[in-house]
Amino acid sequence: MPTLILVRHGRSTANTSGVLAGRTPGVTLDEQGQRQAGELPARLARLPLAAAVSSPLRRCQETLAPLTAARPGVPLHTEERITECDYGEWSGRKLAELNDEPLMETVQQHPSAAVFPAGESLRAMQARAVEAVREWNARIAERHGADAVYAMCSHGDIIKSIVADALGMHLDLFQRISVGPCSATVITYTPRRPFLLRLGDTGELASLAPPERGEDDADEAAGPGPGGGAGPGPGDGRATVGGSA
Repeated sequence: MPTLILVRHGRSTANTSGVLAGRTPGVTLDEQGQRQAGELPARLARLPLAAAVSSPLRRCQETLAPLTAARPGVPLHTEERITECDYGEWSGRKLAELNDEPLMETVQQHPSAAVFPAGESLRAMQARAVEAVREWNARIAERHGADAVYAMCSHGDIIKSIVADALGMHLDLFQRISVGPCSATVITYTPRRPFLLRLGDTGELASLAPPERGEDDADEAAGPGPGGGAGPGPGDGRATVGGSA
């Protein structure tokens, strides 16, 4: 199955103002976010991208714009199911204020039980996002082959929930995962299980280019054996976990 590069949108005006943006219209990339988006084509330059998929929200579309401009042969698709969580009445409010809400403790400690007022649950958010990824994996594999690489630009909680699913983690643990603005999180899906190759990587990703394989190459789908092996991915590279807003 394909390799998925999950890109969180660049730093936004809501990130810098400490607001929970959610699906609030008009949230754009700030100056640093625009710079981050401008650096994305170089970071992915050596990867043969089959497609790019974006959340419909403006900050994600802006993040991918320099990449698709630099790679006109890469089709851009919009996927509603990877849009931001519907935070309902929390949308547009200051995070400092929300910290005093009783629900915030549930969001942090028991997120699988969290339902935002007049919004959606974190369980529903994860379910739709994972469903979208699985369907896109199958679509990309059918059109471009099992070794295809594609990018998907989405939001922090969406990406964290997809990572939790790939790692077999309960949603209640997903707050332990951190992905900064314009970071890349990379998951290779195999018939047996997914492999997390990068988490919150803010460097270049050239080592993720699919290797040329001969007929005698080992089947990596089996994964690492005792001792950890050489790793399921095409290279070790550099990964930085998390990052500030």
